[in-house]
Amino acid sequence: MLDKAPNGKVSDLLNALDKALSAGDVERAVELFQTDCYWRDLVTFTWNIKTMEGKDQVRDMLKARLADTKPSNWEIADGEGASEADGITEVWIQFETGVARGFGHLRMKDGRIWTLLTTMSELKGHEEPLGFDRPMGAKHGADRNRKTWKEEREAEAAELGHSRQPYCVIIGGGQGGIALAARLRQLNVPTIVIEKNERPGDSWRKRYKSLCLHDPVWYDHLPYLPFPRNWPVFAPKDKIGDWLEMYTKVMELNYWNSTVCKKASFDEKTREWTVVVERDGKEIVLKPKQLVLATGMSAKANMPKFEGMEAFKGDQHHSSQHPGPDKYKGKKAVVIGSNNSSHDICAALWENDVDVTMVQRSSTHIVKSDSLMEIGLGSLYSEQAVQSGMTTAKADLIFASLPYKIMHEFQIPVYNAIRERDADFYKRLEKAGFLLDYGEDGSGLFMKYLRRGSGYYIDVGASELIANGSIKLKSGVDVKKLTAHSVILSDGTELPADLVVYATGYGSMNGWAADLISKEVADKVGKVWGLGSNTTKDPGPWEGEQRNMWKPTQQEALWFHGGNLHQSRHYSQFLSLQLKARMEGIATPVYGLQKVHHLG
Repeated sequence: MLDKAPNGKVSDLLNALDKALSAGDVERAVELFQTDCYWRDLVTFTWNIKTMEGKDQVRDMLKARLADTKPSNWEIADGEGASEADGITEVWIQFETGVARGFGHLRMKDGRIWTLLTTMSELKGHEEPLGFDRPMGAKHGADRNRKTWKEEREAEAAELGHSRQPYCVIIGGGQGGIALAARLRQLNVPTIVIEKNERPGDSWRKRYKSLCLHDPVWYDHLPYLPFPRNWPVFAPKDKIGDWLEMYTKVMELNYWNSTVCKKASFDEKTREWTVVVERDGKEIVLKPKQLVLATGMSAKANMPKFEGMEAFKGDQHHSSQHPGPDKYKGKKAVVIGSNNSSHDICAALWENDVDVTMVQRSSTHIVKSDSLMEIGLGSLYSEQAVQSGMTTAKADLIFASLPYKIMHEFQIPVYNAIRERDADFYKRLEKAGFLLDYGEDGSGLFMKYLRRGSGYYIDVGASELIANGSIKLKSGVDVKKLTAHSVILSDGTELPADLVVYATGYGSMNGWAADLISKEVADKVGKVWGLGSNTTKDPGPWEGEQRNMWKPTQQEALWFHGGNLHQSRHYSQFLSLQLKARMEGIATPVYGLQKVHHLG
């Protein structure tokens, strides 16, 4: 009986919620929530990605959306059971709406809903062809006009974008664009991916040669095709590039490589885009209904302007253009910046006998890779998690179920434990003069990433080189100017240099909208990324979700997709369903469309 007690409590709560919602009784439904409740909805109720914080916001959303949504059949998910710990009951749930099936996660406290995650799994009548519904592939029987799979693919490639228009065009064929295109392919949404590089995966191959994933393999799977079980924990860039190239082929993506998007514009009357691309020396005009910018968070290089840059006689470039250390052996390098790219580049230069100095202009959060894996990620993304029955999909949803408003409260103890474990490591770095921080509220790496997408380094070896002086350090200073052969800092220090690398980060993704569409559209959309936490580089007011990512924007039919491999995998599901619904003419009234507070 004790084992069934949590299930019984949850079932009673779900039955009460089901009855209240089915009866259209908003007040009775709201009474089932805690005062400090959070309801995070991924598309099912809001056709948006939105978190309702507190009973008033839950009430407002239900009043606006309950009648249209028609939710029903709330129950514990098939094969799942509730668990209790520290006064919190957790359970996986399933439900339906008028047009979709949903899956979610619920945390119950004192008999009421504390956190609720609702996500759209599939659209009724438009399910992915999986399992028993998978395509036959080979065509049995006799047919004089039979086309082989290869001939059908060739015909599709010849038609799409020429005699037949795609419904969706994705600008950017890196991991984000590829993951989304794979989802759309399974939903039968005609899509073309536009990529300027020669081969899929080149966005990885063309970076500095020491680049590798700093996130472990369990965190980085792509949709449908997880990495094999013998895939390395931290994949080198060229191996990732080859995987992405293979993936585009086996997932049958319409991938236009060596193609440059020159401009795009939206016609308010016809409700379609005009996208002009150059391919094989020819200009092609595409007319999609939906346009996705998957151009990458780390693609719009933020190149600083310092006095004297034009006078510098050595090599200088942004970190995104850094070729690697080979040609600089025996020379002097100055790297401006102190986050992931800077550390990677400095370490590779030192390994190749380059005299390298890192210029740290502001404090940086450092976390050792093994500590992050064991304490920060281990319960969700690790071999131990896999062995205990954790799946990638469930790990993604557990992470998504924590409301951003209180996520830092879960992260602070994690990074306190890491600080205690690695206290000697941090002391040595500080003794070397390195300016450390742990996030403005001590919440560490994940919150820094979500808030600003920068300001940290996952240590895979470079920190030791700083601590022992192998990588020279100038911290708490800025660049005053460059001369023909040196960098002069704000404290008057002159650093001789044959190479200057600007590891100065990246601008907001709406900069791509400005380049490809117009500044007016970029300003209409506003800043991309960040939560509105009112911390450094993430100005308020509070947004509650990532600005403009994976959801409708103030520009009709314009979407932004990307992030790390985990986010590209997870959120591609919900963006693909939003696009599929629009293609099929399903009503998609957006609740809580994000307001624009910052232009970029």
